[in-house]
Amino acid sequence: MKFRLLALACAIFVSPAVAVELPQLFTAQVPYDESEEDARATAYEVALAEVLLRVSGTELVGDAELYEALFPDPAVFVVQFRPGPDDTLFVSFDGEALEEALRRSGQTYWGPDRPLTLVWLAVDWGQGEREIIGATDAEPDPDDARSIDRNRLLRERILDFAERRGLPVVFPLLDSQDMTAVAFSDVWGGFDEAVIAASERYAVDSVLIGRVRTTGFERNRWTYYFGPEQRIWTGEPELVVTQIADLLAGEFAIRGDAPIRMVDLNVSGITSVEAYGSVQSLLGDIAMIDSYSIAEVAGDRVRFRVQAVGGAERLARALRFAGLLEEERLDMDGFDFGEPLSSLDFYYSP
Repeated sequence: MKFRLLALACAIFVSPAVAVELPQLFTAQVPYDESEEDARATAYEVALAEVLLRVSGTELVGDAELYEALFPDPAVFVVQFRPGPDDTLFVSFDGEALEEALRRSGQTYWGPDRPLTLVWLAVDWGQGEREIIGATDAEPDPDDARSIDRNRLLRERILDFAERRGLPVVFPLLDSQDMTAVAFSDVWGGFDEAVIAASERYAVDSVLIGRVRTTGFERNRWTYYFGPEQRIWTGEPELVVTQIADLLAGEFAIRGDAPIRMVDLNVSGITSVEAYGSVQSLLGDIAMIDSYSIAEVAGDRVRFRVQAVGGAERLARALRFAGLLEEERLDMDGFDFGEPLSSLDFYYSP
């Protein structure tokens, strides 16, 4: 069971990259109280803190002294603002300027290309009412209005907090294909193999499976799959979204003081001009690659010389996420060569 589950999970996450770019990563909607002495400056400060939480994490935002030293005047980074509903203000910042400021000061930065997470959420409302929350609600029915409303509120609660952390999240369509493949009992009972198999059609990077009980004292249970990794949590949705955001930031965010190292990247399986172009496009989209050049072509294998921020291990994680298959290499952990790993072997499969 565990082996098959791992194989299914890997089948989802080794497909070509489906990371989505968040166009609103540098925009925040914050309260705006015109009665304050300097309402706009206050709004700018709150908005910048929210944006920095998405792109740099809790460490910077939680350090008031460092935050003030790096960003004494948030207005310098503002490129646009506009009124929002219910006494709010939309504030947009210069993403490139923020990235430069963070990197220059050695802080962590996580760019706009981010893994997409599919959420399967089974809810026990009590008194025998059980259902899976989908991406949209069914057509309004006077007899079912309460159920539709509470589903929407729970879904929006997760989506809103995920947006605050800069985490792309989607829910399943729950169309006939989904409902044939997955039943409430599969999600609730921990039959994750069926759920992960049904997730393949969405071509996502990770899957979050939640079981929420709104009555009684049983805690909500969550299982998260990202590649071969599995995490189990309990608690409210906001806590779980925070855990996922922190986990992914640890994988993909890069510190500004991270060294740039030369890495030999061997990619096999390049058997056509189209494949060659796809691999070049893939490398060009990886933020941690500073530059690269072609060193050798031999048959279906191309050796690239890559300048990678953070070195080979960080590059390997990024390439796995981007969809290249890592070829097995000898376990050299018991040998001390005095230098970090400087070559990688991957396989391209369209």
